[in-house]
Amino acid sequence: MPRGKTTGKALGKSARQLLFSEALRQKKHSSTADSSPPPHAITSEDTQGVSMDRILQERSAVGRKLEGMDNAIAALTAETRSIRLEIAGFQSQISGLDHRVAVVESQVALQTDRSGTLPPPQ
Repeated sequence: MPRGKTTGKALGKSARQLLFSEALRQKKHSSTADSSPPPHAITSEDTQGVSMDRILQERSAVGRKLEGMDNAIAALTAETRSIRLEIAGFQSQISGLDHRVAVVESQVALQTDRSGTLPPPQ
């Protein structure tokens, strides 16, 4: 997964969400009687009073969260690989045991056919 592309898109979206929420908050404080739906396009008039530092802080926080999520995904992926290897090992052991059982069954069948009775337990 290309980290730069995903991170850039997500951070841009977060900044837009921050701008939108700040604009909404300011509109609610300025006129509580206005119950019109929120605008779909954010204009410079909607973002007045929102500092660039605040936007950059939010982008940085989102970047840290994304990095943490990337690390968690990598750890889960490694754990999944480890579990798959263990499963493959168990499947191999089961296959070996199946083969042993088949050999023993065939030996019992041969001895039973010769004598007509089951052999004594070993």
